[in-house]
Amino acid sequence: MTDEPQAPKASPQASRRALMLGAASASAIVSIRPALAQTSASVMNCEIPVPDPGRAGSYIAADGSLVPSGTAGAFPPPGVAYKAEDVKRALNGGTLPGADYERSRAYTNYIRRLQSGTSGFTCFASLQMPRG
Repeated sequence: MTDEPQAPKASPQASRRALMLGAASASAIVSIRPALAQTSASVMNCEIPVPDPGRAGSYIAADGSLVPSGTAGAFPPPGVAYKAEDVKRALNGGTLPGADYERSRAYTNYIRRLQSGTSGFTCFASLQMPRG
């Protein structure tokens, strides 16, 4: 005979608890996936104004900086906010709706320069987040 301790048997209550935890985990995974999909869809519907409303009278220089209206070589604001999916396409080499190549580059350069606290920044930052 050996004096080795035997592993305690799991009580029915402990087994039930483990099953409930497993079921709760599976339920959480199932409910998180649609939430992430919904978040991803809402990100693509957010908008980025060019420029933000606080600087609406400014023009956008080719490098994306804001300059006084009428500055030579700068572009007037587009008059519309761009949807995230349009911005994403433009950042990947396309052009923004209603803008020629040069104007689109100036506007996307402006968007790349957005800072925290500026209208459109959160939308732009969410485009930079990897999607799973």
